[in-house]
Amino acid sequence: MDPSQPVMPIRVMAVDDHPLMLEGIASVLGSQPDIELIATSQGPDAHELFMQHRPDVTLMDLQIPGLSGLQIMQDIRTSVPTARVIILTTYRGDMQAMRGIRAGAAGYVLKGMMRAELLDAIRVVHTGRRRIPAEVAVLLAEHVAEETLTHREIDVLEQVARGQSNRKIGVKLAISEETVKVHMKNILAKLGAQDRTHAVTIGIKRGILEV
Repeated sequence: MDPSQPVMPIRVMAVDDHPLMLEGIASVLGSQPDIELIATSQGPDAHELFMQHRPDVTLMDLQIPGLSGLQIMQDIRTSVPTARVIILTTYRGDMQAMRGIRAGAAGYVLKGMMRAELLDAIRVVHTGRRRIPAEVAVLLAEHVAEETLTHREIDVLEQVARGQSNRKIGVKLAISEETVKVHMKNILAKLGAQDRTHAVTIGIKRGILEV
């Protein structure tokens, strides 16, 4: 590299439904000579803005009301398979991490650790490597060998979280009450839960259920 040539900053786009979070990101990045925040979005226009600006790294919130951060990420990576995306989330659940990683996320930053870890994550991901916090990696390792819930079991657990009885869950999902009981038995076994309430608690903690 010719030292006389100026080094181009890493061009970053941030997607988050909270204006204050976007302001915080702008504050963190604003003092960095090698990183430039070129666009922000609260969600609905994220894909369009990405295609317009083609950032080097995109910061993506998972929890966007009425939208799916993972779906937006998948749309972006369908359009540009080489897109580098870092998940921003308040959630430590391993299932959320796995969904993001499977969807193509190259990095994962907890919002509570943003000031300490965001800059490093951006620089690492920009080089083509992955950046996953140690605590999230531990959760992934702990559960990697465990059976995961099927889509139908997650549907049942979501209804349990809403306080529905087995009969009402059966009506809602168009299955028999006995089938619901079988699903619940499998859910409790897979999650190592003592009862329905414990299963919901574990489901929320691990990110199986959306908060």
